[in-house]
Amino acid sequence: MINCAIAEGMYRDDFIDLPTSIDEAKHEQVVAAEEFLDLHELLDDKLGPGFGVRVGQQMIIEDYGVLGLSWRTCSKVGEIFERSDRYFKLLSNTFVWKIKEEGNISNVILNREAHRRGMELSTEASLSATVVVLQAMSEKDISPIQVSFKHSPPQDLTSHNAAFKCPILFNQPTYSISYKTSDLNLRTAKADASINSYLLKQVDENTKGIKIPGNKFVRDVESLIKDGLPTGIPAIQNISELLAMSNRTLTRRLSEANVTYRDLVKGTQEKIAKDMLRDNNQSIGDIAFLTGFSEQSAFNRAFKKWTNQTPSEFRNNN
Repeated sequence: MINCAIAEGMYRDDFIDLPTSIDEAKHEQVVAAEEFLDLHELLDDKLGPGFGVRVGQQMIIEDYGVLGLSWRTCSKVGEIFERSDRYFKLLSNTFVWKIKEEGNISNVILNREAHRRGMELSTEASLSATVVVLQAMSEKDISPIQVSFKHSPPQDLTSHNAAFKCPILFNQPTYSISYKTSDLNLRTAKADASINSYLLKQVDENTKGIKIPGNKFVRDVESLIKDGLPTGIPAIQNISELLAMSNRTLTRRLSEANVTYRDLVKGTQEKIAKDMLRDNNQSIGDIAFLTGFSEQSAFNRAFKKWTNQTPSEFRNNN
């Protein structure tokens, strides 16, 4: 992504203040999600709408390492999504794919919650990269027939139109990219069962080697969030002070455990709310207060978003 930014006119010195330096990033197994999303937002502000899409268009299958090679040698184009779902922590811990077939159309759904603009921009890059990777696998000029985004459109769609070459919908219920099923069933140009089997073993080894630390640390943060909720949602600064660390360190430690502070707050609120709703001794108004909401109406809306049920419906069904 930084290479693309430099190609578009930025300088290496523009990135000297990054939490993880360019040189350090070359040797890191993973980069903290929040740092990655911060960078997406920074570069979109500097280089204009569609930068993430342009980054996606610059991706080549070799950029994905052994996983990319396994895609190139698998039997059909659509297996990229099966492999991504199975081994996705080689790339990211922020989303998974699901294929939904409707007649002769396959809707490839990206199950991801865009809690901030950086995630929206990252999703644009991911779907853009999908287009060029599928073309590389098939060595054919296959293109999607529709792309959908949950977020609102940017002011300038020039890069989007050039990348996707199909109808692009915004403010939709899901992130998805749709292809003719026949295109996803195309045989890959380098299909080789023997080599693919070997590569998949390498993928397995690489996946096992990924360190996912910090479960106890996450539980400690959850406990502090839970304690603070009755007086409102605790700011990350409050939690980091209690843990005697900086906001940046707290964010990095959570990212190492594959979670963001915002998601941890939401998850803690949802768990507490569900537990209390199962216990009829608490009124919904009290539950709203104890989970950090100043108004019951705001709690009702949030709970509906989490569970697709109102608090009353959840209580009645449990």
